[in-house]
Amino acid sequence: MSSPMRVPAAAPIADSAPPLWRRYRDVRSRTQALADPLSPEDCALQSMPDASPVKWHLAHTTWFFETFVVAPHAAGYRPFDPAFRVLFNSYYNGIGEQHPRPERGLLSRPSLDDVLAYRAHVDAAMRDCCDAARTDAGLAAVIDLGLAHEEQHQELVLTDVLHLLSRNPLAPAYDPARTPAAHPERELAWIRYRGGLAQIGHAGDGFAFDNEMPRHRVFLESFAVASRPVTNAEYAAFVDDGGYRQAELWLSLGFEAATSRNWRAPLYWVRVADRWRAFTLHGLGDLDPHAPVTHISYFEADAYARWANARLPTEFEWEAVASRTSDGSGASALAPGDVWEWTSSSYAAYPGFRPARGAIGEYNGKFMCNQYVLRGGSSATAPGHARVTYRNFFPPDARWQFSGIRLARDHAP
Repeated sequence: MSSPMRVPAAAPIADSAPPLWRRYRDVRSRTQALADPLSPEDCALQSMPDASPVKWHLAHTTWFFETFVVAPHAAGYRPFDPAFRVLFNSYYNGIGEQHPRPERGLLSRPSLDDVLAYRAHVDAAMRDCCDAARTDAGLAAVIDLGLAHEEQHQELVLTDVLHLLSRNPLAPAYDPARTPAAHPERELAWIRYRGGLAQIGHAGDGFAFDNEMPRHRVFLESFAVASRPVTNAEYAAFVDDGGYRQAELWLSLGFEAATSRNWRAPLYWVRVADRWRAFTLHGLGDLDPHAPVTHISYFEADAYARWANARLPTEFEWEAVASRTSDGSGASALAPGDVWEWTSSSYAAYPGFRPARGAIGEYNGKFMCNQYVLRGGSSATAPGHARVTYRNFFPPDARWQFSGIRLARDHAP
């Protein structure tokens, strides 16, 4: 791999700095650190319309702070480049026009150095905004949202880079020095849940996205959920049994997608000498049989569940079990799996949901159509986002995310 890109060192943060400013600098530094192993050429490429170049992620997260924090609150602020208002607007129609998403990889200009200078320009203005947020709760809330937004893009940087490098016949590794963690074999057990009313949604302590609220009650029938996600070895048995060719296991749209796109295994699996290997951020390596299967679509997850004589849990079943603790430690009853877990729930508003006024209200609500909810969190997810109420969502054919399966049944076996 070519030499890392040049990332300016962050200025030292004094112990006396306001906590919000310290957190802001920490989040921003982590985003740039994710780009360290990449060359400027790596950062400019876009491997498919659903992914974005790393350079665009670096600029868009900066655009968010400039648009929603700095411009409305920093007196006398001058934009780094007025053209960036359109170039790095993702989907906020209330702000104005956007550069077409499938064409983000055509933006050879501005250069990577210009984007890094843009980040530094906005960061300088954000110091005063973080100071002002100490006495302005509304401003502090928008900065909190911006930080959570940037942490979401940190995960997207990794998923998008993985897809990009997978398209290179040289199979370059993003992080070749680090070996993937080994996963011990864990017996699958079924966790019973007695039906009744369950409280769903964020309770109001700490940060949450608007789509996690309001907290409300749902009625659940009795069910059981698997104690761990489906493993690579278990999914390989489905593949070897001809699961991708058995139309009766699939939703109609799913079988059409699998057939027309020639799906034969999870994304990044490669058959080499009668054994499966997988392309990861660490390069091409042997498939860990006990690791959770990843990079599968909702369609594949649903088909596997039928093959296994089970089903996918609803997002409410998942949250109800995850909210319980397995012992007195406060740990969730569900074993962590380092993978987002598809649920059978369509992404929709909770009762009483109201998006915020203005363009910032476009963050989540307008995507509540033709998507399914995933719960949990992956090895690429920011730690603060792995809360039991967090609602991730993607179209049912999406495969490039770290998405997998946890099974459920109407009755425990």
